[in-house]
Order: sequence, then structure tokens, then C-alpha cells
Amino acid sequence: MADLSLTLGGIALPCPVLPASGTFGLQHARVFDIDRLGALVPKTITPGARTGHPAPRLAEAAGGILNAIGIPSDGVEAFIRDVLPLYKAHRPPVIVSVSADTAAEFADMAARFSGTDADGLELNLSCPNLEAGGRIFAADPRDAEAVVAGCRAVTTKPLWCKLTPAATAPGAVAAACEAAGADALIAGNTMPAMVLDKNGAPRVSNRTGGLSGPPLKPVGLRIVDDMAGRVAIPVIGCGGVMTLSDVRDYFAAGASAVAVGTGTLARPSTMVRLIDGLAAEIDARGTTLAAFREALRVAATGR
Repeated sequence: MADLSLTLGGIALPCPVLPASGTFGLQHARVFDIDRLGALVPKTITPGARTGHPAPRLAEAAGGILNAIGIPSDGVEAFIRDVLPLYKAHRPPVIVSVSADTAAEFADMAARFSGTDADGLELNLSCPNLEAGGRIFAADPRDAEAVVAGCRAVTTKPLWCKLTPAATAPGAVAAACEAAGADALIAGNTMPAMVLDKNGAPRVSNRTGGLSGPPLKPVGLRIVDDMAGRVAIPVIGCGGVMTLSDVRDYFAAGASAVAVGTGTLARPSTMVRLIDGLAAEIDARGTTLAAFREALRVAATGR
């Protein structure tokens, strides 16, 4: 079988297919061999415990899913004590996804994880910056840069930034993260949206939520293409990855790897099917993962 291993954002991965945070957990080990994944990315955690939004939290929408989960979390200390060792018992590297309300809280979390055996941190910059009136961190290059710089100052662990498709200038945000010390970018996250029932009432308790799944793929491809042309660090495509064709398209747009979210919710074995399909195609072409990606990118850009 083709060698799918790669080093991405300072971390050696066994393959370029990994879960999107919030859509994967150790319970998936009952369904498929999670040791085959490129990395393990637990659900985003916050500094302290929080309950998230009340039900209903999910609704089908336009071929995808609207979620208003609200990042329920037991907090950093409970995660390090009770959850991280369970993830570290598996073979793939563990990328811990963190979120906070201020840049200083992000830095505090990064410092706390420096003393653990987490392999890297995903800075979920799609949360609201309370010091900027609720503006999403990744919507503004200065806000994103402040978070990354603060975290970079307190840890040597690889920092991956999860950005938002809602940014008006995603390439500028990506460049700001790279300049501040980010090692990789994840493009992107859910898109703010709203779904109504037949009576005109919001279908999730928070009224609005984040849209994910196939409707986001065209948006994700545009953002990956924009970022890949602006930064030297790797970009991970995320948004509507359901099939091997979607993986090829994200490689063509400039992604080095893909993260799968709604695809796993729809069919838990999606990631291993993508890994098998990717290996089979590379074998059939008699090429390597790097050359396969490069050929798709050249075909898409003409250079």
C-alpha cells in the first residue's frame, strides 16, 4: 500500500486525513481503527467548565448540518487529567483544540499544555473575541495575530490555527497567523447561518449556528486556494469533505491534508474509506503522495 505519511506543521502524520474537532471522539474506536487516522483531534476545550447551548443543537440544512453546540467543556485541568491520557494511548499524534474569550486566556492554555505530552495545539480562532466586542478572532488579521503571538511566546509546541470561512480577507488572516508563528492552518470552520421550521421559528435553541457539510465545499476551496497562495506553511482543507473526489479537489486548491467533520457524522467510517481510496489511487498511478498533490495543484493553477 502507498506510503501516505507526511510531516505537516511540525508534526509527523501517518496520513493526510484527520478529524475536524467537534466531530470525533474515542467512541469511534468501536466503529473503525482510529490508529489509522492522520491525527486525533478531540473536541475543542475551554479554560473552565461550560455547559454549551441547550437542545435542540442540531438541524439538517441545505444538504448539510446546522449546529449550535456552544462548545461544552469540562475545562483544561479535567481534560489533562482524565481525557488526554486516553487519547495518548493511541498511535496517531494528538492535536488538542483550544478556545478562549481573550488572547491572554489562549496564551494561558498554551502555557498549560506545554507541560503535557500533547503533540500540538489547534487554536480555534472561530470563537468571539470579547475584548473586541464579540468579533470572531479569525475575522480580523490583528486579532488572530495577537492570539498566535501570545501562544508562540509561551510554548514550543506546534500551533495550528483553525480559521473561519466568514473572514472577508482569509489570505490576510492566514498571513498574519504565519507571521506570528503558526505552523499550519486549518481552513476552515462552520459558516454562521440560520434555519427556520415551517412556522418560521429557529430550529436550534441559540437561533443561529454554524453550517457545515457539502454546502461549504466551494467556500472552503476558495479559501484554501487564497491561503495557499499567501503562506508557506501548510494548509489543511476542511469543509464538505465526503468523498475521494473532495480530497482531490482540496489538494488541487493547495491543501496538504484534509479534515473531515460532517462526513464522519453522516457515516462514521468516512475517514478510513478516504484513506483506503487515496492509497489505492496513488498505487494505481505509481506515484507518491507529494507528487500526487503537486500534479493536482499544477493542473489547477497551470504552474
